[in-house]
Amino acid sequence: MCAMARPRTPLLSTDRIVAAARVLVDAEGLAAVSTRRLAAELGVSGPSLYNHFRTKDQILEAVADSVSAQVDLSMFEDGRDWRTALHDWAVSYRAALRDHPNIVPVLARGPGRRPAGLRLADAVFGAMVEAGWPPAQATSIGALMRYFIMGSALGSFAGGFVDDESAYDPADYPHLGQAHLLAEQQEKIDERAFETGLMALLDGLTRQYEQVRRTA
Repeated sequence: MCAMARPRTPLLSTDRIVAAARVLVDAEGLAAVSTRRLAAELGVSGPSLYNHFRTKDQILEAVADSVSAQVDLSMFEDGRDWRTALHDWAVSYRAALRDHPNIVPVLARGPGRRPAGLRLADAVFGAMVEAGWPPAQATSIGALMRYFIMGSALGSFAGGFVDDESAYDPADYPHLGQAHLLAEQQEKIDERAFETGLMALLDGLTRQYEQVRRTA
């Protein structure tokens, strides 16, 4: 009697679980994730997941970290000045969150013990200190940028208006006569708003940096 050959690749792995959970979160939101649902998606028994993750929260933390790992950090290593590096990093960070908006509430809790999230925080703080920012201000810059980027990913301003012209009576809202047109241009408006806010932040930080250098 011949023994059954072992499969060339394991039926289950941490990466497979995280990838399946990320697809589920993207499609249906955080509430859709459960060990039973994931096991069904992966074609395995529920208890087998516990060899890799003990709880649903651990799975969501891993999904969040996999999104953080998509953020480009090369700009802090290739000689770009601090302002350009912050700008390019913010654009990359927002792109990752835009592609996976449903995981943002988990990311907003902070990096905790997540490796990719901690590398991200370390890269930003280190680059600011190396550029000459005092550590306390470098910390504030990291926090400020995170608040701004996370906030931009939590919802769409333009998408918050309906495309029904009759919804905005001029008698009640005299300045919203064109608001019903915003929804169809959601992506363009949101991108422009993000870039406007980012440049305003960087302009303000540049003025502070000049003061820091003069003081130093």
